[in-house]
Amino acid sequence: MGSLYLLRHGQASFGQTDYDALSPQGQEQARILGQALQQRGIRFHRALQGSMLRHQQTAKFCLAEMADAPPLQTDERWNEFDHQAIMKALHPDFENPEQVQAFLKSSKDPARAFHKEFEKAMQRWMSGTRDEDYTETWQQFKQRCADALQSLLKTADPSENILVFTSGGPISGLMGLSLELSDAAILRLNGAIVNASITRLPFKEHQLFVAFFNDYAHFEKTSSSLLTHR
Repeated sequence: MGSLYLLRHGQASFGQTDYDALSPQGQEQARILGQALQQRGIRFHRALQGSMLRHQQTAKFCLAEMADAPPLQTDERWNEFDHQAIMKALHPDFENPEQVQAFLKSSKDPARAFHKEFEKAMQRWMSGTRDEDYTETWQQFKQRCADALQSLLKTADPSENILVFTSGGPISGLMGLSLELSDAAILRLNGAIVNASITRLPFKEHQLFVAFFNDYAHFEKTSSSLLTHR
């Protein structure tokens, strides 16, 4: 039986002009992730990454810590949904980065305030009632993730271990697909996924199983400040 190891990217640059780039903390998370994978003594046969900068930087820092790093390919179907477009559909004024900065500065707890609005925006997107407001609907996003998975499984050898550097959306989406979860449950899972965590999904032919979800034990031996969700 083979396994997919879904790796969430390290911490991005929340509140900065270029959110997609890893923060210094995110770079350190990726390094520790690579060290943890190396210590497991598993042979990884290949690796995939989304085309987003945070995926590529996480893969770079992670694989640099592995003595026998697998070959890396890029597949944009593993990209995250466009969270900025989803937020703008709820808050059109967020089109202006200065308005976003003003919103964050006006909040006593910027991360919590943003997360609250983000959940509202996600629920609006996932409801399917305003699909005309989005370039990619929730159903289209789920289908993209399923297509990425099936494409990978079609080319996978039965005993391959494959690393996938991606985001919380595809990870929670595939957990939902594997366990037949509701959209509400998928959204809750998405909010729980730690940066640079590991989710292992064994596969047999085209059937997917769940071994573990959101493993971040490699950070419990280090500073708690490395436990982040954005």
